[in-house]
Amino acid sequence: MKNTLDENKPIFIQIKEQMEDSIINGNAKALERVPSTNEFANFYQINPATAAKGINELVAENILFKRRGVGMFVTENAKEILIEKRQKTFYENYMLPLKNEAKKLRINENDLMEMVKREGHADEN
Repeated sequence: MKNTLDENKPIFIQIKEQMEDSIINGNAKALERVPSTNEFANFYQINPATAAKGINELVAENILFKRRGVGMFVTENAKEILIEKRQKTFYENYMLPLKNEAKKLRINENDLMEMVKREGHADEN
């Protein structure tokens, strides 16, 4: 977990996103216990209800499940659900605006693909 929170974004969203990142990155694996709302609240010195809001959203999305009296756990297919959700968000937030801007600049699809490939090769070096 990060030690600090960003004051420009709701805390419950940050807690939710941190848990999502932890699952996608493999730090929290399927069926493993994750921090409770009280543990998040103590760590960040926040109200437990705020932490619960983020965690409860993950429960509603089938990312986490509760075992009464035991804790919160990662569902078996949490990572796949999150990757699929983030791929869709990636497409909507990055690819569509990129495509629209390229169109404005009269960059055709082939040239755009070449730019992406060229950038990919630059990352390899």
